[in-house]
Amino acid sequence: MKNQVNPHFLFNSLNALSNLVYEDQDLAAKFIKNLSDVYRYVLEQKDKEVVDLTSEMEFVENFVFLQKIRFGENLKVQWNTNNGNAAFVAPLSVQMLVENAIKHNTISEEEPLSIHLYLNENNHLVVENNLQPKNIVKKDSSRLGLDNIKARYTYLTNRPVEVDNLDNSFRVKLPVLEFKPGTQTL
Repeated sequence: MKNQVNPHFLFNSLNALSNLVYEDQDLAAKFIKNLSDVYRYVLEQKDKEVVDLTSEMEFVENFVFLQKIRFGENLKVQWNTNNGNAAFVAPLSVQMLVENAIKHNTISEEEPLSIHLYLNENNHLVVENNLQPKNIVKKDSSRLGLDNIKARYTYLTNRPVEVDNLDNSFRVKLPVLEFKPGTQTL
């Protein structure tokens, strides 16, 4: 789990912060608080198998705030994930999917990246983005992040993580985990 937040994330965040300090001190202070909240969450969740969806989405909101400093309105994120406190996910799984969308897609004024997070009727948390792969020559993706998420969910539930690589979008469906009334297990 310690490597789940991409090491380049810290580098990019510090670069963005160095520019903000001179441009907008109030926004720089908010940036520092959100960056601190992101890393605090990572440290607090490092030994947990599951976290409540509300906490995970607050973490993702802090992460997205930091990314929007870099990409501005070229990064559009919508969510509709209200499901109460009984819903659980693997820690950092949602953030990894958002980070993967940012990492693997072009984000520009001409080609903004849209990410939509929502709960579907089959009790999945869906992370979906428009597909606009970067046009640079690079090594094939290692798929370690997605494989890691699938492996953790295989351990937690018999419901699989579903991946749909469509013509115009990429979609991952994470099973939402719920505690059964009167038990302490998933």
